[in-house]
Amino acid sequence: MTRYFKEINQGIDSLLADNKEEIRLSPEMLPFEKKLNAVKLTLEQRKAEIELAEQRKNDLVMYLAHDIRTPLTSVIGYLNLLEEEPDMPIAQRSKYTHITLDKAYRLEKMIDEFFEITRYNSQQIKLSKETIDLYYMLVQLADELSPALLAHGNTVVINANENLSVFADADKLARVFSNILKNAAAYSYPNTEIVISTQETGEQIIVSFQNKGKEISNEKLSSLFDKFYRVDESRVSDTGGTGLGLAIAKEIIVLHGGAISVSSENDTITFFVQLPMAN
Repeated sequence: MTRYFKEINQGIDSLLADNKEEIRLSPEMLPFEKKLNAVKLTLEQRKAEIELAEQRKNDLVMYLAHDIRTPLTSVIGYLNLLEEEPDMPIAQRSKYTHITLDKAYRLEKMIDEFFEITRYNSQQIKLSKETIDLYYMLVQLADELSPALLAHGNTVVINANENLSVFADADKLARVFSNILKNAAAYSYPNTEIVISTQETGEQIIVSFQNKGKEISNEKLSSLFDKFYRVDESRVSDTGGTGLGLAIAKEIIVLHGGAISVSSENDTITFFVQLPMAN
């Protein structure tokens, strides 16, 4: 019995040791060996999760500081110009004031999105679900975004059952579809169609958004829904988005009990949104 207790004590010491080696005990102690190894694996997983959470927190602070700095620097720069030149011509003063206000609005939008993604991560967002006419929502969103699409010669084609409905939060689901459509518009080839289709699979509906654009590598596809990620790394935050649009879209769909994914091949990018069908 003393030998067995010594083995268990050594096993506990190995459990606390910071290494990947499995705990080994005598054959007759196999049940204890399995339990100790299971606890060791759980502790290692929790440690990895804590390290990942810490890294994400650090990344959030880094990206927040980086992305806010650009518009903030512009605001300060233009305000300095306005202060240093009190006799500036009215037309020029008006121009600089307008630019400064635009930068300030952009800064406000970015901060709002940072707070929004934080609320989603902490599960503070509550859904107000109702039965939604899916076809009508898609038509309405396509109409609202048509001016931006037509600027590049893009159009939206909807291939969907007009009698489809889903049980979801209307405002948040519209946010998802709008983010995907805006993303498609930003990365579509000029004068091409964005095709929205729906498919019913049992108790679920799959809504797909397909556009023609530069193929995205598998490495970038795997990061597309990550926070602050931008496909075009050359886009500075002053002209591009915050990189939170698709991350927020994913959080919303997951809260609805659905899933979102993307594929890219032969210059065709397709987003798939999977949602529970309304009863």
